[in-house]
Amino acid sequence: MEILENAGQSGNKLMGSLKSIINDAEKVLENSTHQGSETYQNAKKKLESTLVDAKFALGELEDIVVTKAKDAAVCTAEYVKENPWKAAGIVAAVGVLVGILIARKK
Repeated sequence: MEILENAGQSGNKLMGSLKSIINDAEKVLENSTHQGSETYQNAKKKLESTLVDAKFALGELEDIVVTKAKDAAVCTAEYVKENPWKAAGIVAAVGVLVGILIARKK
């Protein structure tokens, strides 16, 4: 459960950074006619800083996702090794359900 909370927090952080980038980009665009102005330079610096933060947050989120995917693969492999017939039964049941759903759509 903690894993999902951490992923959710990272996702929220990333979304906040992306929204901030959009807002900062809008400010830069609004002030693009005055490229030499102090307001433009400040908006540009803020946009660059926010972009760096967003890239860092995206990297953290990517690391979390990769780690969790590896953990899930290891758990799945262990379960299949410990319970091969159950795993085969589950796969067969899922296959039958998918087949039924596909047949219904046609």
